[in-house]
Amino acid sequence: MSHSTSTAIQAETSPYDRLKALGITLPPAPSPIANFVTHIQEGNLLYLSGQGPRENDGFMHTGKVGGNVSVDDAYKHARLTAINLLAVMQSALGDLNKVKRVVKLLGMVNAVPDFGDHPLVINGCSDLLIDVFGEAGNHARSAVGFGSLPGNITVEIEAIIALKD
Repeated sequence: MSHSTSTAIQAETSPYDRLKALGITLPPAPSPIANFVTHIQEGNLLYLSGQGPRENDGFMHTGKVGGNVSVDDAYKHARLTAINLLAVMQSALGDLNKVKRVVKLLGMVNAVPDFGDHPLVINGCSDLLIDVFGEAGNHARSAVGFGSLPGNITVEIEAIIALKD
């Protein structure tokens, strides 16, 4: 579960080249599940609402991390959540090349009370964003546990993105 960007991916220049090298095709941006919007742009900052581990077919990964969901599976769910965040960025901006840097993530883990490996789970999102944006993917972050999340999803992650002038 450690971050390991391949040399071939590092050599690519655009986020789209990197996504292609990773074998990732962005899905359509997920629709909000309640009374909110997926993003708000204020000046050169793009605020992304929390996204969860939604598969292309709408299936949501659910359960308690440290209980019926392993850290390894939850890492994969956080990586999938990163793909959904990227889909929202694409929908909002029309071009991922407009991203100057990933500024901040808030990673929420639906965990059993004595779980303590929240950072290892949210690394699934962080690692992918660094793979896609390179140095501009490095970010500040919080990774915290919650007693529950909407629909019992395993992770929810929100992001703040700086945009190029």
